[in-house]
Amino acid sequence: MGPKDACFLALICLLGITDAQDKPTPLVIWHGMGNMNINYQLKTVTYLESPQGPRPPPSRFSNFLLLLQHGALKKLVEERIPGIYVRSLMIGENIIEDEEHGYFGNVNNQVDEVCQKIAADPELQGGYHAMGFSQGGQFLRAVAERCPQPAMRNLITFGGQHQGVFGLPNCPPDNLLCEEMRRLLNLGAYIDWIQNSLVQAQYWHDPLHEDEYRNASIFLADINNEEVINESYRENLKKLENFVMVKFEEDSMVVPPESEWFGFYSPGQDSEVLPLQQTQLYIEDRLGLKEMDTAGKLHFLSVAADHLNFDDQWFLEEIVDKFVV
Repeated sequence: MGPKDACFLALICLLGITDAQDKPTPLVIWHGMGNMNINYQLKTVTYLESPQGPRPPPSRFSNFLLLLQHGALKKLVEERIPGIYVRSLMIGENIIEDEEHGYFGNVNNQVDEVCQKIAADPELQGGYHAMGFSQGGQFLRAVAERCPQPAMRNLITFGGQHQGVFGLPNCPPDNLLCEEMRRLLNLGAYIDWIQNSLVQAQYWHDPLHEDEYRNASIFLADINNEEVINESYRENLKKLENFVMVKFEEDSMVVPPESEWFGFYSPGQDSEVLPLQQTQLYIEDRLGLKEMDTAGKLHFLSVAADHLNFDDQWFLEEIVDKFVV
């Protein structure tokens, strides 16, 4: 091989390296309860139900479900960041299984499945950002804690229940899966077969029976280091460059809404809510959140609206431009 050939090969390699460096960081999305994978175009939209009844269709993408179910959320990101790879996670083999798994199944198995999919995706091997909507938020946090490779860089959760819930969510009209979920939670979240098969039971946090929660919860108590401090969880979570938590101030789905910022009821009662900084989780730094807070890695954002209601301008300017670009 002559000098010209060597120079040509070196130039090709240099261009390849430059292209890889200029390529945007990929984005992984995990949707919430009952929402389907955003890659699918649907003809119907289900709106969240408020105490006053179903909300009317919002104007210009002001409802997350409209964004999600029409694939517009993915499109918004792709238009804002040309060339970005966006992967919307699907649990199971098809959209029907994906929706069912939002209510029924073992969350630990779902997290394992996602870890395997991420590890096998060649587009994600250089690292990725992650967005979790509603329960998808704490599920992606579990991915960050348990599966550090490839590296999750920024984790953004929208209405995630990081300290769990102690209240039954509203169900959209005629959603039989959601109604069955409510029935089983009423029956008993910590009954063994319910705990192992109902997704929402696995982040049910009863402040009146903290010992039962710590002993029976197969998912939330584990990823929150409630019983035993798993040092690998702490170290892996601290590797995040940014952990962004979006709370919806008028949330009618998450009880208490402060759970979206890691706040929760003071143990032994269900009226006084402690902010993250006053919880034992933070004081004892069981997850490394105190250290991350000191380092400026925690970001607490709020939206004056109900669960997962935000407009596209806010999403692009406050989330995409600051934590995804």
